[in-house]
Formats: sequence, C-alpha cells, structure tokens
Amino acid sequence: MRQALVVRGGWEGHSPTQATELFIPFLEASGYAVRIEDSPEVYAKGEDLDVDLIVQCYTMGKASHEAVMGLRAAVAAGIGLTGWHGGIADSFRESSDYLHLVGGQFATHPGKHPDEVHGDQSDYYLPHTIDVLPEAADHPIVAGLESFELTTEQYWVLTDSLCDVLATTTHPAPDWHPWHRAVTCPAVWTRHWGAGRIAVVTPGHSVDVLQHPTVRTLVERSMLWVSR
Repeated sequence: MRQALVVRGGWEGHSPTQATELFIPFLEASGYAVRIEDSPEVYAKGEDLDVDLIVQCYTMGKASHEAVMGLRAAVAAGIGLTGWHGGIADSFRESSDYLHLVGGQFATHPGKHPDEVHGDQSDYYLPHTIDVLPEAADHPIVAGLESFELTTEQYWVLTDSLCDVLATTTHPAPDWHPWHRAVTCPAVWTRHWGAGRIAVVTPGHSVDVLQHPTVRTLVERSMLWVSR
C-alpha cells in the first residue's frame, strides 16, 4: 500500500479540513494509506518521511527553515508534492526557498468594479476561463479535458520557465485596475525537482469549486501523477 501525507492548516478561509476531506476517499480507493498532519514541521524529516505523496493545503502560515529544506529534500528524493489554490501557491510567504521549489506564487486575484464590491470574498468572484493548452493535451493530468469556465477567484501568479504549463487563465485589463493589457498566467503546471514531481492546480478557493467536475479531476490526476 502506498503512503500519502496530507498537510493541512493555515488560513481557514480556504477550508483546509473540509477541502482535504473531499479527496481522502479517492486516495484510499486508489490504494493509499492516508496520514494527516496539521503542521508543516513534519517536513523537517526530509526524505525520511517515508511517504509516496504529499498533498498540501496550507495557505499562508509559516514553516521553519528546517521544514522547508526538508520538503525540498523529500521531493528531490522522489516524493510527489501537489495541492490547489492558496494551499500550495500561497504558502509560507516568508520563504523564498519554498517559492523556488513550487515555482509559482500567488500575487493577487483581481476584483469587481468598485461599484459592485461588498467587502467580502465575493468581491473577487469573477467569471473566467481556464484554457487547457493544445500542446499539453496528451499530458496525463489534462488528457481529454477541455477548457472550462468558472466564477470564483482567478489567481494571478508569478512564476518561472522551469514550470511546464498545462493550462492558463487570462486576466483582462478593465479601466479600474492599473495594468494596461491582458495578462496570461499559468493555472495548472507541473515541475520536476530532482527525482520528484510537483503539480499545482490554482482553482480551488472553496469546496464547491473543488467539486466542479473538471477541477476535481485535475486535482485527483495530479495526486496520481506526482506520486512516487
């Protein structure tokens, strides 16, 4: 039986417990024994973690230098790492070593027109498209999937060319924002790190978004693809 480690916590706005519970039955049905931790400090064990897969849902928060370096070593040794939304792309903001590992950092999620805001999370729920790239169509994570529409947070991420991008999303340039042209960002990407694999799915702000059939498929396939 393969071993999966679920690390969850951080900002409660992303419902880390409910979100990860959504996928634990899938992991168990796929032949994994699932262990749950509520602190990233478990990563300090590095390659001695003795798992095949890490599923992280830990938005913001802090991780010690030892934990981050342990995570880097674990992935380099072949342990797969995956997650969604801020649980992986907005974790441990103070650590450039973590950012270097994951390859993409949440920068913002543009909002509605100022006349339409209400001061809550829905101010950032915008209709947008996740575009599966034709050149990535044969990748196991996106094979057979088509571009799709969501109304939720649209992540603007800062990234680098070591990422293999499978899907993108394009932010428009409405006149109430300071940028002057549309900006396309990765929405789903993978990354090789030593002997390990990383996959990031940026949709997933709330449980209902994770229950979208295509988003859920992306997350589940990412778990299997990165696993040692």
